[in-house]
Amino acid sequence: MERRRVGVLGATGTVGQRFIQMLERHPWFEVAWLAASDRSTGKRYADACAWKLDTPMPRAVADMVLQPNVPPVDDSSLPRIIFAALDAEIARELEPHFAGAGCAVISNSSAFRMTRDVPLVLPEVNEAHLPLLETQATRKNGGGYIVTNANCSAIGLVLALKPLETLFGIESLFVSTMQAVSGAGYPGVPSLDILGNVVPFIRNEEEKLQEEVGKMLGRYTGSEIELLPARISAHCNRVAVVDGHTECVSVKLRTPATREQILAAWQSFQPLDGRALPSAPDHPVMYNDMPDRPQPRLDVKNGNGMSTTVGRLRPCTLLDWKFVLLSHNTVRGAAGAAVLNAEVLARLGKLPKEAA
Repeated sequence: MERRRVGVLGATGTVGQRFIQMLERHPWFEVAWLAASDRSTGKRYADACAWKLDTPMPRAVADMVLQPNVPPVDDSSLPRIIFAALDAEIARELEPHFAGAGCAVISNSSAFRMTRDVPLVLPEVNEAHLPLLETQATRKNGGGYIVTNANCSAIGLVLALKPLETLFGIESLFVSTMQAVSGAGYPGVPSLDILGNVVPFIRNEEEKLQEEVGKMLGRYTGSEIELLPARISAHCNRVAVVDGHTECVSVKLRTPATREQILAAWQSFQPLDGRALPSAPDHPVMYNDMPDRPQPRLDVKNGNGMSTTVGRLRPCTLLDWKFVLLSHNTVRGAAGAAVLNAEVLARLGKLPKEAA
């Protein structure tokens, strides 16, 4: 695979930093263009960014000058692959401009996730939804488009649900999340609000989780996505954990299944096996049979942060089965999901060529 130039919108934020970290040694993509808000434009990345990750800032980006969050008038320097880590309101305004400039916008924002002609993609689950991007006006006019990944709590959940939906069907679902503070960005939740505390409200999070699960597990008809006809109820909570969203799940299946059948479904779930995608985990869903796992401190980096870890499968007295899952919210739940989407698009030959 030829190495391609890429850009990052919102490069100084938590997810923007994670993009840069994950792309530092990527065999297919090279960070060549960074953009941020007006207060950072024109500064060196090292001067504008308060780097908060557990590896050093890559030297290759430290001296890059941050560009405005808009396509340049002379777009010859603009990469045609843009990873976007923008707040929803800003993304709603800016991402269509980059798509209109002929870029593939691989977005982590919620702005267009539920838009009818925008694929909401988790490759192991619904790669078949990607042809939806061909219906976008910008794709038809100049080659650009928007592809999104889901909410950080929905991604880990849907990875665990997909093999169950495929084999048994899902009738209803109840989920209660315990979400890490890194999901709120930096500086995030004030320390006096979260230390020794649980905050039982994250704005719009429950609505996103309930809607996005239905779209990702829905069926592509050739022109639109038919949402999964399952009832979904979510409680979303912020807890004093740095990285890793934990979720307690109860599910009612359309076809009864034994514990052994469910465990076998998770174990055999390897839809990208043999595809040689650099960021794809060998095992998207990993089951830990210890009675007190998964735990963020011990399990969040499974599969290089790209796997969902599941545990505590047991009968549910209200529905059928209940279990606990854990996923890394800024890797699999954000930047890593977008990078994997770009890798799939590269394999399919759907990434735009560089400007002449």
